[in-house]
Amino acid sequence: MTLTPVQLLRGLAVVVFLIAWALLAHYGTAGDSSPDLSVLLGVSPIIAAVGLLLWRTRHPLLAGGGNLLLLGSLIWLWPTLRQNVPLVFFIQHLGTNLALATLFGRSLLGDGEALITQLARAVYHGKISERKRVYTRRATLAWTLFFLGNAFISAILWLLAPQAAWSVFANLLSFPLLVCMFVAEHIWRLCALPPEERPSIAQVVSAYRLHSKQSPPPANPS
Repeated sequence: MTLTPVQLLRGLAVVVFLIAWALLAHYGTAGDSSPDLSVLLGVSPIIAAVGLLLWRTRHPLLAGGGNLLLLGSLIWLWPTLRQNVPLVFFIQHLGTNLALATLFGRSLLGDGEALITQLARAVYHGKISERKRVYTRRATLAWTLFFLGNAFISAILWLLAPQAAWSVFANLLSFPLLVCMFVAEHIWRLCALPPEERPSIAQVVSAYRLHSKQSPPPANPS
């Protein structure tokens, strides 16, 4: 796949942003930057995730009320958060990995299809081979275990290791580990699937966007 200059610049901007975020988070955990900036950096992913979940409910009152409650809670807790910056980053890192593990893992339960299988069907217009179905289910399991492993190691380091060691793992190694996981899955895909069943990155991104738009909101409990 040939990338355009705009796509290359966009990808480079994302990489630069992630590296800057990781360094600022590491310095914030060590207490070497502004507490207010560090707290804002730490809670931003949580706020974005909760806001997205509220938006996907498609209930204006619930989304609006939930966001107001979230904003009010943040303002009320801000003085406490400023005094516990490392804990903010720990909760953010642990929560992010557990949320992603849940996203992938819940699709393996019951009679539904695994998340990556759903994306593969979106890429190939609903038709995939049995080999592809087995691979995508196993890949979904692999990503689930990857995020669970990250959460477990993060918790162990937070409880038993020096704070600096936890920060190196959670803030500086998260992105490289994610890249390594993508590379490992890509190599696995090359070995497990024939060329005609290997989607491009652009196809995967397009399928994910389509899947996200078409996914129905969670059903209200009866």
